[in-house]
Amino acid sequence: MSIRLKRHYRNTTVAGSDPFTDLLFNILLGFILLFFLAILFINPAEKTGKIDVDAQYIITVSWPDGSPDDIDTWIRDPGGNTIWFRNRSSNLVHLDRDDRGMLNDTLNVDGTDVEIPLNQEIAAIRGVVPGEYVVNLHYYESETSDPVPVSVKVSKVNPVYTVAYYGVTTLESKGTEKTAVRFSVASNGDIIDVNQLPLTLVPR
Repeated sequence: MSIRLKRHYRNTTVAGSDPFTDLLFNILLGFILLFFLAILFINPAEKTGKIDVDAQYIITVSWPDGSPDDIDTWIRDPGGNTIWFRNRSSNLVHLDRDDRGMLNDTLNVDGTDVEIPLNQEIAAIRGVVPGEYVVNLHYYESETSDPVPVSVKVSKVNPVYTVAYYGVTTLESKGTEKTAVRFSVASNGDIIDVNQLPLTLVPR
């Protein structure tokens, strides 16, 4: 008798199941899954240390922090155009930052003046233009009358960040101009023919 009751119970349970309820349950599970997927796409994982730079090449000129002396960057592009602090943009070359030593390097934060000791000028080449680029340094103004060691770095940004050149050029006194580096950009974007052959860019 008990075996017959068990069979009757099982048959009743299967026959009594509602397909519409099962369909609603599956639809609910689908919505929950889509909800969690939407959250993942709306809040992607943060990429730390990633900086988007609008440039193909970057030229960085630096001299000792806290130095009051003013060093200027001069660049000649393959078209013969000269970029400097009074002509900061030409074609795809742009002088993004002109540093004047410690002049105007003070910020007011909550009523307190804070000095920014960094001395650095940055130029960006925003496209691949084949030809030769010349980077000169000019000792524009001096308060110390001391020689100034100036480091120059030429970096290729895309497809990966690589340093094509790094060197230090010493400017002995005010008015000194030296060619820090000359390099060429090939048609495929590679930096080639790196040298320091002197070329005057600053008008006398």
